[in-house]
Amino acid sequence: MYSNQFSARIKKFIKCSIVVVAIVLFPVQTYAAVPSGFSQKVVAENLVNPTRLVIAPDGRVFIAEQAGLIKIVEKGTVLSQPFLDIATRVDSQGERGLLGIAFDPNFLVNQWVYVFYTSKSPVIHNRVSRFKANGDTVLPDSEDVLLDIQPSGSSKEHNAGAIGFGADGKLYIAVGDGGVASNAQSLANLKGKMLRINKDGSIPTDNPFYNSASGVNRAIWAKGLRNPYNFDVQPGSGRIYVNDVGEDSWEEVNQIIKGANYGWPIKEGKSTDTRFRNPIIVYPHATNLPCTAIIGSAFYNPIKDEFPKDYVGDYFYGDFCGGWIRRYDIATNKSVSFATGMGQMVDFQTAPDGTLYVLRKDGGILYSITFP
Repeated sequence: MYSNQFSARIKKFIKCSIVVVAIVLFPVQTYAAVPSGFSQKVVAENLVNPTRLVIAPDGRVFIAEQAGLIKIVEKGTVLSQPFLDIATRVDSQGERGLLGIAFDPNFLVNQWVYVFYTSKSPVIHNRVSRFKANGDTVLPDSEDVLLDIQPSGSSKEHNAGAIGFGADGKLYIAVGDGGVASNAQSLANLKGKMLRINKDGSIPTDNPFYNSASGVNRAIWAKGLRNPYNFDVQPGSGRIYVNDVGEDSWEEVNQIIKGANYGWPIKEGKSTDTRFRNPIIVYPHATNLPCTAIIGSAFYNPIKDEFPKDYVGDYFYGDFCGGWIRRYDIATNKSVSFATGMGQMVDFQTAPDGTLYVLRKDGGILYSITFP
């Protein structure tokens, strides 16, 4: 996830192994430091390697587990029957697995739920499918395969997997470079890119590389990304911010623009090279931690505002190893600390009622943060 150079991988493997040992030896700290006036609550625990959360229009929280399950948390209870179980179809080695979930914008009518997962068949590769919901489960045999990404090969890293609908009603898909940095600049594959497809899997003819790429690669919307683990679409404005996990120096938040090139692997962080679009937020790798990896991400634009007014419109992002959350004020272009001691977070989302949900890998914990 963090480096393509063998020696760097070994060093980081050793450091991250120390983190794993520490988690085993010491109990998970459940509560963190949130701002005065805010309340943090454990909603669910003991989820197994959770990777992603999404909130249904009716308030149910859907959580993906890496091995191939989607579980529903309703009124503080994890339902005993999974919403989706495709464990037999999913390869979950390394960073592979069930990695993304999204609801159709017209979900209340059509009941479509979209997922990104690493398929075992016919060879190991990442796939986007949709399933039709039937209450708290999916209809049997309802999988509709929309997009197959090129084979993964031997690499188990940099799959990314975040998916979500833009303001234009198109499905956006964040795909990592698959551990091969050169993929990110190539129009001959879908890796290291932000993709854009129609709901039915067809490719919009107004995609920027529709005439210069061929076949499935016409789905490319933007390129030059390394491992764009999370993204969010701001209600109202439609702006898309994506968190791209860096290699050895910088973590980035990029605003996704049609046809843009974000520079990986030619540059990391900001540069003066006019071929590439610079990130709106960068922060350097910590020297006192085993790793640094940006995660998130959520705009605070709920239907019902519960946080103080100066939080509305802010963008929340965090760090997997640092255990902190920051918020970025778009108007002032400044980031400030929001919470610390949050553990190994992998995702967070804003609910319609104004609650901020945070998903933590260690301990398999789902938190809610509310105000007051």
